[in-house]
Amino acid sequence: MPTTPRPLPSPPVLASPRPADAARRGLALGLLGVLLFALAFPMTRLAVGPAEAPQLPPAFVTMGRAAGAGLLSLLWLAAARAPLPPRRLWPSLALSAAGTVFGFPLCIALALREAPAMHAAVVTGVLPLATAALAAWVLHQRARVGFWVCAAAGCALVLAFALREGGGRLSAADGWLLAAVGCAAVGYVWGAKLSAQMPAEHVISWALVACLPITAPWALGTWPDAPASASAWGGFAYVTVVSMWLGFFAWYRALALGGTLRVSQVQLLQPFLALLAAVPLLGEPLRASTLVFALAVLATVAIGRRFARPAPAAVPRTPQRPQSPIPHPHEGDPP
Repeated sequence: MPTTPRPLPSPPVLASPRPADAARRGLALGLLGVLLFALAFPMTRLAVGPAEAPQLPPAFVTMGRAAGAGLLSLLWLAAARAPLPPRRLWPSLALSAAGTVFGFPLCIALALREAPAMHAAVVTGVLPLATAALAAWVLHQRARVGFWVCAAAGCALVLAFALREGGGRLSAADGWLLAAVGCAAVGYVWGAKLSAQMPAEHVISWALVACLPITAPWALGTWPDAPASASAWGGFAYVTVVSMWLGFFAWYRALALGGTLRVSQVQLLQPFLALLAAVPLLGEPLRASTLVFALAVLATVAIGRRFARPAPAAVPRTPQRPQSPIPHPHEGDPP
């Protein structure tokens, strides 16, 4: 006797994460990304070396790190069988690559040949404000006035620290650093825009793969003639694998989850994390003033997060017409 087949169980419905959970996860990933990026300053300094004892050429460090990360991205995308991005996303990928693959690494490498890592770390402290301003314009993300006050206060703190450490003088390296800030802001904002439409790992990976026809020949053409130290090659390996590739896995996903305008302010901690990393890596001394400024900047980040959520829009009140009294069922009846 034929039996009736049992119906297949329906697949479980996965609940989407709540906005508060997504914001907390975005903040945690943002902190991880900032920590990984903060080490890029002392590592790049190790790679290029100071002007009196140069190591790897800045052009090779810039293109070599992008080419190495591009090869890793190509292998990872092939293993993951990632589809090609739609044609409409390639202009945004080009803008993101121009900022993060070419502009920012080249400007940082040129600046760190002349300036120490600590100076570069504090000057680039204006990056969160530049990223937030560009995100407000491009991504139409708005925040309360208190958020902008905290962002400006945090940037003023890091700039004051930079001038204090530099003796109140600015150099040509500061121009390269400010140019790096502009390039990074463009790359971050367009990368966050793409991360809302495709996985964050695919964004940086496809950007690096698309640049391989330029970065690979350029890296081979600028290959160093003189031998470099093991620490220089170690710094180059870090900026290739972590700063240029894996760090963006966490950072772009953080911007997509928590919002570019809000998560970008976590970068105010990056200069001071770079200063702490420069102590064991470069042997630079850590002063008490560094900790004081770090705590002050941390306070601006904590307060600014409270104002990052846009103010609720006021609901217009519609005038209510006076209602006529409802007569009693027997009111008005003839006696």
